[in-house]
Amino acid sequence: MKLSLAIVALALALPTAIYAQDSTAVSKGEYPNTFSSGSANVSPFTNQSKRFNDWSISAGVGVPLMQSADLTSIKNGNGKNLFGYSAYISIDKAITHAFGINLQYDRGETRQGWFNTKDSAPDARAVGARTQYDAISVLGDINFSNLLRRVDNHSPYRWALHGYAGVGTIAYKAYQKDINGQRLMTEVKPFKLGSMFMQAGTGLKFKVNRRVDIEGRLMYVMTGDDTFDGGGDPYSEVNRHSSQVSDNFFNATLGLSVKLGKHESHLMWHDPLQEIYYKLDVLANKNQDIEVCKKGDADNDGVCDDWDRQLDTPAGARVDGAGVALDTDLDGVIDLYDKCVTVPGPVENNGCPTTTTGPVVETETKLEGIEFDLNSDRILPSNTPILNNAVNYINSSNGAYNVVGATDTRGTDAYNQKLSQRRANNVKNYLIKSGVQSGKLNAVGKGEKDLKYPECEPATKCPEWKNRANRRVYFEAK
Repeated sequence: MKLSLAIVALALALPTAIYAQDSTAVSKGEYPNTFSSGSANVSPFTNQSKRFNDWSISAGVGVPLMQSADLTSIKNGNGKNLFGYSAYISIDKAITHAFGINLQYDRGETRQGWFNTKDSAPDARAVGARTQYDAISVLGDINFSNLLRRVDNHSPYRWALHGYAGVGTIAYKAYQKDINGQRLMTEVKPFKLGSMFMQAGTGLKFKVNRRVDIEGRLMYVMTGDDTFDGGGDPYSEVNRHSSQVSDNFFNATLGLSVKLGKHESHLMWHDPLQEIYYKLDVLANKNQDIEVCKKGDADNDGVCDDWDRQLDTPAGARVDGAGVALDTDLDGVIDLYDKCVTVPGPVENNGCPTTTTGPVVETETKLEGIEFDLNSDRILPSNTPILNNAVNYINSSNGAYNVVGATDTRGTDAYNQKLSQRRANNVKNYLIKSGVQSGKLNAVGKGEKDLKYPECEPATKCPEWKNRANRRVYFEAK
């Protein structure tokens, strides 16, 4: 019987230990369904990502004492102080820092009655008994210390109070001895309806080191059986000594737990709140000063030179977030010098419309700011207002213009030359479709030989906004 129970316990434990999963969270590249077994954190929880050990093996020895029976092990009952023996071994799995499950095998012998069955009966009325038992049970393990520990307690975490409760099957042989000798009174096989039992209790653990714990437990075992104490038939004379109909006993044990795994600490010794408060303390003590404007603000426009796209803004000019002087009507005259801020006009007229009906005569005009994405000749929607303004400007002039395309320094010279020509051609075609006479425009590609920021050679020496400014098309009077 004992051997068969031990084999069953091992058979139940090995598949659990081998095929146990740490998490059901699976990353499928989809939005996580938090109402299923999957976690909202789509990162898979694998053995490589674990931080704590969560398996251990425990073993211990103890003393069982019949307490609620017709024949007891305690002097104030129907007997005297008689001590039996017990031993247990369990495989323990921590589910969270506060809850675990144990598969436990118990073996022992209780002794109860008026005398120890190893001795002879002192008189004709004396009755003694002993019960040999084997049990398998599944226990829930609650770590009360992790549930109830104060978050402001910074003392070393070496003691932990645990609570246990579970059910299982128990097999036993109960022997009775009197002046006529010893005889087997009751035998119960395992895995029968009458062999079910429950046990519950507490344990106090002390962490010796990262591998070993010492634990003292006091468990109360409820057999639910009136014959476990060796009194025989429930209606026998012995079993009528008291009104007890359930033979229960205490089991006090002392054991060791060996924690398995490669990590520094075990999950049930981890206090998440302590870790959170420690990290908050570290952040609170960390210097949070941030240095801004390392390169200063040379033009005093309120935009640091680190991201200022116009480092020579005139004093008093209003700028946008990139440090570029504002030109509300997009006529090429910044608001500081524009006499008609909301109405476009030529530079020669201080940004105001001309009063003459004839075309404007000029020698050289530049209109910059038409930029392109990397390795692209597509006109961006953000450039449409500038190009529409160019249409009006060129149509009001009697001169001709070069539409000049340029690139940054990434890529070969030959490729950049072709790319800049395509950019210039696209802008020229846009202007012609918008009403500009084709004879007034000439598309010229200058590749990377016409950099707005010559210091960006190579491109890795400059921030991306400067390289983007180099990828442009501008207008130049012939």
